[in-house]
Amino acid sequence: MPAALSLRSVRRAARRAAAVVVGLCALLGAVRLIAPATAADGEPPGVRRQLTFLRAELDAGAGDEAQALFPEGYFFLHVLYGLAWVELGHRRPDERAAALREARWALARLDGPGGRAPFDRSLDPPFGVFYRGWGNWLLGGVLSLQQDGRRDPAELRRFTEDSAALARAFDAARSPFLEAYPGQAWPVDSTVAVASLRLHDALTGEPRHAGTVARWLERVRERLDPRTGLIPHVVAADTGEPEGVARGSSQSLILRFLVDIDPAFAAAQYARFRELYVAAPLGLGPAVREYPHGMDGPADVDSGPLPLGVSLSATAVALGAAQAQGDAALAGALANYGELAGLPIGTPWTKRYAFGLLPIGDAFLAWSKTARPWVSPPPATPPATVGWWWRLPLLALLALIGLAPWLPAITRAVRGRSRPAGRPAGPAPC
Repeated sequence: MPAALSLRSVRRAARRAAAVVVGLCALLGAVRLIAPATAADGEPPGVRRQLTFLRAELDAGAGDEAQALFPEGYFFLHVLYGLAWVELGHRRPDERAAALREARWALARLDGPGGRAPFDRSLDPPFGVFYRGWGNWLLGGVLSLQQDGRRDPAELRRFTEDSAALARAFDAARSPFLEAYPGQAWPVDSTVAVASLRLHDALTGEPRHAGTVARWLERVRERLDPRTGLIPHVVAADTGEPEGVARGSSQSLILRFLVDIDPAFAAAQYARFRELYVAAPLGLGPAVREYPHGMDGPADVDSGPLPLGVSLSATAVALGAAQAQGDAALAGALANYGELAGLPIGTPWTKRYAFGLLPIGDAFLAWSKTARPWVSPPPATPPATVGWWWRLPLLALLALIGLAPWLPAITRAVRGRSRPAGRPAGPAPC
């Protein structure tokens, strides 16, 4: 009997411990849904620790591992790391020296064999618009961290020459969308490159590339996706004519940069994007679809898996697009949803999402959380499409999860209180 009682006590204690753990996890999830997860100014929560984690991963070979997953993995992981540092350096002057050092480190990796390996030197500009556009944007970011008049002469000279090479290529091309690979063109890559021309003119104070940018915008407007009215996902390399519908994974990137090229055009494109691609699957939080409402399509390396039509990569990057467009309501909602669904693990020194299994995801999130326009003034806040009540279904679900392990004990307690009291004992027999 004592052994049986002891075993029963152990099981009861284990159940209570499990119930406490489940309740605490549910409470933590509720806090992550409510506590601010991004910021218009200053350091967004956890970004500095994310960058510490990413640098350790890069030093351990994460770039090569990312390259095995998709063609630009090595490049993207390094360029996003560098760009997130630039963003943080602008937000926190006390981190500016570290930001400049780390951004330069990332840029040097892009210039090396690993950064250039997937790209073709024979393209115009050499290595293609993807490589040149993103690299030029990061180089401009490095210069933006330096005081005007005290910028490194070699970096400034390179930025001027690379920007001029991009402008010549755009001016000479039949299409506004240059090739990233031989015979292949994606408009998002050209959008980044044109934004870098605007950045060049803003940093130097000379509108050297204003004509190129104006012509590019005019030709882009002539080649919008007829179904959505948005900049296409992929186009014919020779003419720039759309080949397929606009997609969330590229729109979320395009809109991040378009605000620095033409704020008015960007605002109109962003409003259309929110209308067609922002969704709340099963009523649980905002997310971004890969294809517009009413249309489904195949998943690929750009979109990742598409549960219920939602692209996790597009959703993460749309956080940055929303923030750059001044849409604090949607940016905050996407950030809070990511804090819940992304399963972040934090220490006093590092922070990682999804257990740190995909550092490229951490890089996109860190870059997105720090998003702000670099060239244009902050845009006017668009009408909100996400209210505070989007959290209610998730909070209710978390409450149910937290209470579920306690329901048997609660039921027993309620039944015990509702049971009729026994009759009082009568007088003892004589």
